[in-house]
Amino acid sequence: MDVLQPPRSEPQPVRGARMAPLAKLPVFWALDGKRVIVSGGTDAAAWKAELLAACGAEVHVYAGELSETFRLLIARGTQHPNGRFEHHPHAWHHAIFADAAIAIADCEDEQEAQAFFKAARAAGIPVNVIDKPAFCQFLFGSIVNRSPVVVSISTDGAAPILAEAIRRRIETLLPQSLKDWAQLAQSLRERINARLPPGPMRRDFWERFVDRAFAAAPDAAVEAELLSDAGLVAASPEKTGRVTLVGAGPGDAELLTLKAVRALQAADVILFDDLVSDEVLELARREAKRMLVGKRGGRTSCRQEDINEMMVKLAKAGKRVVRLKSGDPMIFGRAGEEIECLEAHGISVDVVPGITSASAMAARLGVSLTHRDHAQGVRFVTGHSRKGVLPDSLDWNSLADPRLTTVYYMAGRTAGEIARRLVDAGMTPDMPVAIVSAVCRKNERRWTGQLCDMPGAMALIGVNEPVLIGIGQVFAKTGAQPVEPNVGSEARAAG
Repeated sequence: MDVLQPPRSEPQPVRGARMAPLAKLPVFWALDGKRVIVSGGTDAAAWKAELLAACGAEVHVYAGELSETFRLLIARGTQHPNGRFEHHPHAWHHAIFADAAIAIADCEDEQEAQAFFKAARAAGIPVNVIDKPAFCQFLFGSIVNRSPVVVSISTDGAAPILAEAIRRRIETLLPQSLKDWAQLAQSLRERINARLPPGPMRRDFWERFVDRAFAAAPDAAVEAELLSDAGLVAASPEKTGRVTLVGAGPGDAELLTLKAVRALQAADVILFDDLVSDEVLELARREAKRMLVGKRGGRTSCRQEDINEMMVKLAKAGKRVVRLKSGDPMIFGRAGEEIECLEAHGISVDVVPGITSASAMAARLGVSLTHRDHAQGVRFVTGHSRKGVLPDSLDWNSLADPRLTTVYYMAGRTAGEIARRLVDAGMTPDMPVAIVSAVCRKNERRWTGQLCDMPGAMALIGVNEPVLIGIGQVFAKTGAQPVEPNVGSEARAAG
């Protein structure tokens, strides 16, 4: 991960690993035409045998007796053209492992399980003994089947019911037509590879393909259109890349939009702010180069001019650039300056909105910012200017209007002056106030009370995290609350 910042004496924040620890390595195993072993005639063994045969394996079943389910399975056969069952009406023995790809058994006791495990390992065959983790080299997960798209979910044996619940959720998200789109992708791949060189042009084609892949099942006309698109791309390739300004929201990765995730998955380079969480970055394309362009209030930061120059340089090199910003890019995110610069250099810019911090604060507090009994409007106001102090142009008489809700961004260091200016402009000292630091993060802190007490509360909360201050009658419903304790992790940015 590159860091685009001038040197400074304070240490850089530690970011999370690009791949979090894995309980098991998820591997998809090709078994078409391979010989596999299943020992046992139980229903559990039958399920595993059916799964193996569905992958095209030759399933050799060793069991003196078969359950009714297993007998029906073998009689019915498999839909896979290469998959088949062969029943050997006797128990397993050491000679059966020759040339086998994998071995699976359902054993009655630990002694039999250990013997089967040792025999398979001695033959160099990967082995799984059902429901006996000590004798399993690999595990089976819950499966969502849209083959050739296959999704497998594992909880490392800790919570099989949870894996099933996750599978059911994914089943509702993936249409059955995805199978047809995946098969179409298989049939197109060689033709597309012949027409488009590796790199941006080929990936652009597949990104457009993916845009359509969750619609109705494709037909012959769709295939012709896609091939035509590939021809047009090859005839007039786009040499300049593009930039997408993406809102990362307040920090919780679950609050990202689907479009934001897709942009992260398509990026060549990601320029991200200091406030973007590791959980959000984890959703990015693995091959994407990540560059920290930290901008933190009250501390030495990367200059906006440097960020603009970097985006222009990368886009002109043909890269897909994602400028990843905390919250929403269009609300106190300097998006206007970046868009003007990029357009002046003839670079295409897209914007993917994000959940702005004020909305996240309202949700966390359970407060409607425009409750019709208390507010006729809502305003978002910056708590500091380029110089780090309150802007000179703020209309304090207007901001003191009790009929409106006002949320001050980046106002940690100016909270005391905001309170004084509002009271001087006629706002009552008992006006309800809410302060939230590090909203939606593990170390979130909250305080609600009155305007007159706001400076003291701000001193307790501190300014080592981004701070939002909400002022207005809508916050009265939360009641007065002391500062909640800091329960979380390291500081990342200033308020």
